[in-house]
Amino acid sequence: MINIIFSAFSFLKPKLKEKNIECSNSKMQIPENLTVIHFIEYLGLSQEDVEAVFINHKILPKNTVIKDEDKIALVPPGGIPNHIAAYVGKNNT
Repeated sequence: MINIIFSAFSFLKPKLKEKNIECSNSKMQIPENLTVIHFIEYLGLSQEDVEAVFINHKILPKNTVIKDEDKIALVPPGGIPNHIAAYVGKNNT
């Protein structure tokens, strides 16, 4: 297991709260070697629920492997400006 700090925004918060998952700078333990894609599934969310992921304050692709002590923030569709969303969509597989 690895330790991360996890946050989620907008409509993701109530979805996660229903699953008793804290998502506001919350300390969390997750299995090693998870990509963001697998982490989203681990949380019980769909890929369509997440438009972008910030890892340590940088937008990175969903196929990025999460490392110990990473800070992860999930952003739902519409949560980032359009010009950034276009870039993320192109590079977020």
